[in-house]
Amino acid sequence: MRTPAKAGESKGRRLTKGGRATRERIIEAAAELMFHRGVGGTSIPDIQAAAGVSASQIYHYFGDKQGLVLAVIDHQTDTRLAQQRPLLDNLDSIEALREWCDRAGNRQDARGCEGGCEIGSLAGELADSDQSARTRLVSAFDRWEGPIRSGLARMQARGELSERADTAVLATALLAAVQGGMLLSQVRRSSTAYRQAVSAVIDHIESYLVR
Repeated sequence: MRTPAKAGESKGRRLTKGGRATRERIIEAAAELMFHRGVGGTSIPDIQAAAGVSASQIYHYFGDKQGLVLAVIDHQTDTRLAQQRPLLDNLDSIEALREWCDRAGNRQDARGCEGGCEIGSLAGELADSDQSARTRLVSAFDRWEGPIRSGLARMQARGELSERADTAVLATALLAAVQGGMLLSQVRRSSTAYRQAVSAVIDHIESYLVR
């Protein structure tokens, strides 16, 4: 299966400024459509119409639809992580962890808990049907989990978190609570389940604080 060109490149060549802009416009249009309709419900003609490009331009930049899907995964990951910064890079206190999770809950509330997580939605649709996409999604979630794990490790290094705490396990548990909580919130149209799930995990992390 075809691997998409890196950002700013096409078929091994550097893109012009206009070429990069066109490529990004296609990715952004595809990401929006796939978030609302799903990958399966989004066709190349749909993306053409939304981005104002020809089919030949899409195939030129991405090779095929799968190449575009991989680019959308990268785009959604970059966008969602950037949206959470700088707080995401400073999750080294219980207060910061709670604020980070609260902000995500507030974003869910602001859109009526519709749509769920952009990365999680792609994972739910593609993980069992597209090996290349699943591999890319593993990387996406690793990039998300990494700052949580790093923050907890800094707390432990400062002597604030007990040596008994397994920071890797706790980071995975918190990310799982975020993802599972968002899914329940999407189904129930209420952020209560999300807030309860992340609060329970943060309470557990807090139990490892050195008093």
